[in-house]
Amino acid sequence: MVDVGVGVDTVELSLARRVAAVREQVGEAALAAGRRPDDVTVVAVSKTMTRAAVDEAFALGLRCFGENRVQEARDKFAEPLPPGGSIHLIGQLQSNKARPACRLFDCIESVDRLSLVETLAQEARKADRRMPVLIQVNVAGETQKAGCAPDEAMALAQQVVGTDTLRLDGLMTIAPLVADMEETRPIFRALRELRDRLQDRLDGYDLPVLSMGMSNDFAVAITEGATHVRIGRAIFGER
Repeated sequence: MVDVGVGVDTVELSLARRVAAVREQVGEAALAAGRRPDDVTVVAVSKTMTRAAVDEAFALGLRCFGENRVQEARDKFAEPLPPGGSIHLIGQLQSNKARPACRLFDCIESVDRLSLVETLAQEARKADRRMPVLIQVNVAGETQKAGCAPDEAMALAQQVVGTDTLRLDGLMTIAPLVADMEETRPIFRALRELRDRLQDRLDGYDLPVLSMGMSNDFAVAITEGATHVRIGRAIFGER
């Protein structure tokens, strides 16, 4: 319960309430699935939000932030987050932005094509780092959304695993926007099952991360195994 104290800024209080509500819902969904709440990382989607809003969210205990565009993130995080903070690229990445992306982000969740793997591997080498990445899979087959087809994921995974500068941590997907969040369950289940098949075919290579679920459907995603949920509106409000 958020304490409504005298003199507390209205915007900050509103953010505190939203963060508390999201944490409560994440915890309830995790416990209902027989998991620990700490097993689920909230990626606060901070695209279009100010750095001040990010700093307020950090002060409230959020540590992982998701951005869609490289240039916006580069401007917003010109001053790095305090220790413990991390930034994920969750939007589609153009190959010509791979260099700054490899220097700015702590994880790129939107790897969806072989040519991008090659470019990222080269730029990560230049940056002298091993870059954590996720393969974005368009499970629902929506033409307006990025992501590889499920039957292309294996080739991408093999290519990433074959590099010495990229670290494949798992998979990401975006479910269709529907009125009944239960309709997204087959999408999340399919991503989990795809992850399990990839692990088997990669000789037991561990893919611990399933980034799936957003403000409208993260509870369902958690019950289907999400380790990371990307939440924007439920935290920061309407944009």
